[in-house]
Amino acid sequence: MSANDLFFLSMTILFGALVSGTPLLFATVGEIFSERAGVMNLGIEGMMLIGAMGGFAIWFKTDSVLLGLLVGMLFGGLLALLHAFITVTLRADQVVSGLAVTLLGGGLSSILGQPFVGQHVPAPFTIPVPVLGNISAQQFVLVIIGLVFAPLAWFYVNRTRPGLNMRSVGEHPSAADSLGINIYRIRYSYVIFGGAMSGFAGATMSLITDPGWVDGKTSGLGWIAVALVIFASWDPMRGMWVSYFFGLLRRLPLDLQNPALPLISTANNPQLGRLMDMLPYLATIFILILGSRDSIRKRLGAPTALGTPYIRGERGL
Repeated sequence: MSANDLFFLSMTILFGALVSGTPLLFATVGEIFSERAGVMNLGIEGMMLIGAMGGFAIWFKTDSVLLGLLVGMLFGGLLALLHAFITVTLRADQVVSGLAVTLLGGGLSSILGQPFVGQHVPAPFTIPVPVLGNISAQQFVLVIIGLVFAPLAWFYVNRTRPGLNMRSVGEHPSAADSLGINIYRIRYSYVIFGGAMSGFAGATMSLITDPGWVDGKTSGLGWIAVALVIFASWDPMRGMWVSYFFGLLRRLPLDLQNPALPLISTANNPQLGRLMDMLPYLATIFILILGSRDSIRKRLGAPTALGTPYIRGERGL
């Protein structure tokens, strides 16, 4: 393989990592907002699934990708509203509620999406890009949106008064309440926002990054997003980088099927390909095990009131 071919392959793998990691970025940053406000949402997988199914169904009926993305956000936001009602208003256990929402979203997407399994997806419109050649215009725009979204989210969290209010609610809700900050409204708002971003992430998968609908479309990416929040230390910019890194891990088995790379080609080494397929999920399990320990979570910067329902008048948090 010549130097030019190797450079082109490297750029192709890099762009593939950006495309694959961008849905993770949206889900991860959305969850960062929710957890910064003090509410853990383990229902991301279900919200991504219902967003992916709803977005594809609307696109199939209307031929509008934009409308499909908006409906995916709406569906994810509605599931998140249910999670917010259970955890913020009813003060139920956030872990149990999140798992229930995941089951609900997965079940609804499976039942309602059955008519759309295997439906024809037209070839994407391509544009010429230097070095990369002809690539999907929609994927290129999606990557640009992700690269802009993460810095804006970081600025909002760390440099604006609404971001300060959000962080105060996640750290010391009783103190924030004494200053006149509406704890319940803020928690509702950011849980719904996080769910909408998860639904948007799912819709981008079924409409842009891997067009089409099959049952279980997200393949566990919602759980990876939960782990990435811990890995990113609840910081949107770090969330962007770790999302792209995990996107690279997910894409490598496909990108390395080139027989011209005899040592690392997954076509020549199927065992290596299976191991690389497992890497993102093994890393997710490892991160979740670490994040399950309170001492490690606090050291990484977890919000103090994360997972704790707020009851007005209670002392402490």
